[in-house]
Amino acid sequence: MGTWQNIKAVIGREFRILRNRPLYLVGTVGVITFCTVFFLSLMRDGLPHDIPVGTVDLDGSSISREFVRQLDATQLSEVVHYPSFEQAREDLVSGRISAVCLLPEGLGEDINANRQPKITFYVNGLYFVSGALSWKSLLLMTNLTNGAVQRQVLRAKGYNDDAIMGMIRPVDIDTHQIGNTTTNYSYYLCNVLLPAILEMIVIIILIYSLGAELKFGTSRHLLDTAGGSILNALAGKLIVWTGIFSTIGFILVLILYHQLHFPMAGSIWNMFLAIFLLVVASEAVAIFILEMLPVPRLALSVGALYSVLGFSLAGFTLPLEAMTPWIQGLGSIFPIRHYYLFYVQEAIFGAGFAGWWKEVVWLLCFLFVPLLGLQRLKKAYIYQNYPKD
Repeated sequence: MGTWQNIKAVIGREFRILRNRPLYLVGTVGVITFCTVFFLSLMRDGLPHDIPVGTVDLDGSSISREFVRQLDATQLSEVVHYPSFEQAREDLVSGRISAVCLLPEGLGEDINANRQPKITFYVNGLYFVSGALSWKSLLLMTNLTNGAVQRQVLRAKGYNDDAIMGMIRPVDIDTHQIGNTTTNYSYYLCNVLLPAILEMIVIIILIYSLGAELKFGTSRHLLDTAGGSILNALAGKLIVWTGIFSTIGFILVLILYHQLHFPMAGSIWNMFLAIFLLVVASEAVAIFILEMLPVPRLALSVGALYSVLGFSLAGFTLPLEAMTPWIQGLGSIFPIRHYYLFYVQEAIFGAGFAGWWKEVVWLLCFLFVPLLGLQRLKKAYIYQNYPKD
């Protein structure tokens, strides 16, 4: 048979394996469907709101009551009143509330007497998002209360409102949040988190698919079907898996940028290109890992570790530029890092080809990595002299 006939035979063989092993369907479509529904529904409201914040008002003055009312009126916070700090602390530790604001006795008198009272915050930092937002809300209300008191004092001294605002807030900040004007956490996370999960699925499933030939002793049959060529064997398998993974990626892009209308300054067609390159680059990484470690158990462990590190080194949670130089260089070996930079240039800035062509080159470079170990993988398939467990 010719080369194409051998590849077609491997494709047919792979489809029979998929039909007989539902694990592949669960590990691909099932996992990405669950993650997509989970994260998009979890953050469907964008920014979390009505976070429970406990208040202990030991003063009971008009100023402290107004502070509590204004805190409760903010979108982020929902005030829970406590008669004592001990009860509030117990709920804070148990996770029922995210923060506690302690208004000390004599707060109103100290403010009126131009003394400096202390308002104490206790924030549960174990839950990062709710804790950070509670801190932001409490700090905002404290600053606003401080400004209101200063305004009353300055008005009593005869200053007009323009002069007062210049003293209270000498620098006015004009903020423009590029690409996410509503501070939507779903826009911030899901644009890269879901493709990163797809990258993980691609690497793990493809390692398992190729490693299963060793585990179940069918690798020689695969090579016989491919006419003895490891290239034909890999081509047949990759045609099937690239089609499956790319379809999943394209549907993911459609859900994010067409169905849910995530911010898109550029073209959705370019994002199709980005997700396709992410898939094929991840497949190349999976093949290389199995070539270097033709033991399914070890290869899966390394692939999972590599995929998880990609979440941290992609740069969408913590800028890679803020990390040490050697870690910045390490980030380049993860396809999701280059997908993230592609996404920034296309979806946020709409820069087009001039903005992301370097990332395309990087992702294409991953395709040459498996060439380093093809013969090693072929020998492993022929001799099957590696542990199968």
